[in-house]
Amino acid sequence: MTLGNRIYKYRTEHGLSRESIAEKCSVSSQSIQKWESDNSKPSLENLIMLSKIFNITLDALAIGVDEGVREERKAFIHPDYSEDRLWETYADFLMTEYNQSLEEGKDVEEYEKLFKAASCLKNFEYKERLGDILFDIVTNAPMRDNYEFYEPSDLAEIKKSRDPSAMNKKEPNQSLLQSKIAGAWYGRICGCFLGKSIEGIKTDELNRLLKETGNYPMHRYIKKSEIPEDMLRRARFNFDHDHYADLIDCVPSDDDTNYTVLYQELITKYGRDFKPRDVAAFWTEKQPKSAYYTAEETAYCNFIKGFTPPASAMYKNPFREWIGAQIRADYFGYINPGDPETAADMAYRDAVISHTKNGIYGEMYFAALIAIAAVENDMREAIEQALKFIPQKSRFVRSVRLITDDYDGGVDESKCFSKILSRWDEYTYGCHVLPNAEIVIASLLYGDGDYGKTICRAVQTGLDTDCNAATAGSVLGMMTGISAIGEEWTSPFGGKLETQIFGVGKVNIGDRIDITFEHINR
Repeated sequence: MTLGNRIYKYRTEHGLSRESIAEKCSVSSQSIQKWESDNSKPSLENLIMLSKIFNITLDALAIGVDEGVREERKAFIHPDYSEDRLWETYADFLMTEYNQSLEEGKDVEEYEKLFKAASCLKNFEYKERLGDILFDIVTNAPMRDNYEFYEPSDLAEIKKSRDPSAMNKKEPNQSLLQSKIAGAWYGRICGCFLGKSIEGIKTDELNRLLKETGNYPMHRYIKKSEIPEDMLRRARFNFDHDHYADLIDCVPSDDDTNYTVLYQELITKYGRDFKPRDVAAFWTEKQPKSAYYTAEETAYCNFIKGFTPPASAMYKNPFREWIGAQIRADYFGYINPGDPETAADMAYRDAVISHTKNGIYGEMYFAALIAIAAVENDMREAIEQALKFIPQKSRFVRSVRLITDDYDGGVDESKCFSKILSRWDEYTYGCHVLPNAEIVIASLLYGDGDYGKTICRAVQTGLDTDCNAATAGSVLGMMTGISAIGEEWTSPFGGKLETQIFGVGKVNIGDRIDITFEHINR
């Protein structure tokens, strides 16, 4: 039974005319006729009004729950969605979904008011059911005729839409490779730790913190002992944690470093020919749900529900173009030095379990860039070559081009970074792949090959601080080698890294570097 059929059924059962319903809903009787013939749909406000008029629940009207079933369900305890962990409730992120769908080119603007109205509701069962309806709407929405980008999620289509002049495999200098792999590992770990202590902070408080601690422009780790008591008490950001250089003797666990170790374990178990379903199975086997966030947690929950890749990336996942896949790229670059095509292909097989479109391209791009950095000493050229491995008419390529055009045109460093922040609202896009990719590329270019300057610029700009510094540090570390990473960055944690991976726990970074070489030659 359609929605229109149900409206007609309940109206006639109550002996109500179209005119009387129209008056209560503040619409014309013709509107009621259109609703009943399924030529148009009532707004959320009118759906709620209709359910009150008919004395039925909203789900009975909108979804068609049988009355007998509804009576039976009254005996059950309904879930309390207000107590769900962040990211677990799709209806909590309806405006994220709306904006994401709009950015993808879907013709959904007519539903904006509906999304806004639903998103304002208190979290409860019916809000989730409305979320289901809205998910159906955006999933089936057509593309806008004037959309200028072409962004496939299928690997064959991705390869058709990239630059045919992409570089072929190039053998790395074996005498330098040990230093480069070590540089990549430590580059990622140190960058991640630098940004970890203030992950999620907003730029106004970040700038205040750096200036009040004598660390502006940023040039060193943040220490808990240096943060003024006034800031600890009054700041919106929560500084009450232990991820500070003066409080650790081992790199604390973080998703940005967990994934690097996790994928080393993946290659050990499944080999270089792993499949997306292997990654999905490995996620549930090797880490708790609490180790995953945003798109990753959504995908994890979808695995449990029985969704397999790529459906696991698409079902009720408003974070499908966020940064999560991009931070998982590194190990595929490490084990394919000089072979960006294989690195990008491996990255795709991972990304597709949780992301679509530009979320996928972020991982493919940086896997390729790290592989290229093993054989290329010019950062600007490496950035250009890596772009050829993703769809050329994508928003990701546009974002990278905005940065390279500024750099090539002699735009001042501070102005380039200011333009990034002006393009993206940090409250809405703090974890989206595109602004954070822009920060990474700008940091790599304006960092002038200096490791400390590069990771500090990536953190000081804000948004996803630990992710950006980790990726930038990984790329530069691969290009310059371990000797370019000063002891001031590596000394606080004594070569040890904590993970959340079952059966792994704390690892020796040197051992992980050795295993990388085994996988290169596998």
